[in-house]
Amino acid sequence: MDHYKIAFTELFIGEVRRRLFDEGVPRIEKCLSMLNEAQIWHRPSEESNSVGNLVLHLCGNVRQWIVAGLGGAEDVRERQKEFDATGPISSEQLLKQLNEVMNEVKQVLDSTSPEALLEEKTVQGFQETGLSILVHVVEHFSYHVGQITYFVKWITNQPTNYYEGLELDSTGN
Repeated sequence: MDHYKIAFTELFIGEVRRRLFDEGVPRIEKCLSMLNEAQIWHRPSEESNSVGNLVLHLCGNVRQWIVAGLGGAEDVRERQKEFDATGPISSEQLLKQLNEVMNEVKQVLDSTSPEALLEEKTVQGFQETGLSILVHVVEHFSYHVGQITYFVKWITNQPTNYYEGLELDSTGN
């Protein structure tokens, strides 16, 4: 039975890594490279967030949920500041912050055991298992990467070409 727990944990953590590190972070990097600083901090409306806000928000969320929640580090998040920021923070600085958090995430994922996936933790006032923490972060990260992508396509009228060179009409037959 332990073999299956270990295999599941490795498979699941591998998928979390793929979605965050192979898909999400490179897409944010691509999007930021397509924008100038004014565009990074542009808010389409008073009730909208800028791309810069969304990157800061992802840094805060990922650190709170994985590094602190799952990994046990101190939770120092000040969530409202992520949305209140108006820049100027350059794309290089935003990516530096994101990469610093993601390096901490790698360390937590490297040490995540099958038992840690089942253990309940309190994160942001919610009772969550390690498994649900990781599902939340992948889903939340992907959601905001989608918002960033939409904004970049809208403001630049350029494709992101995430799937360039891939045959996406293949049916698997």
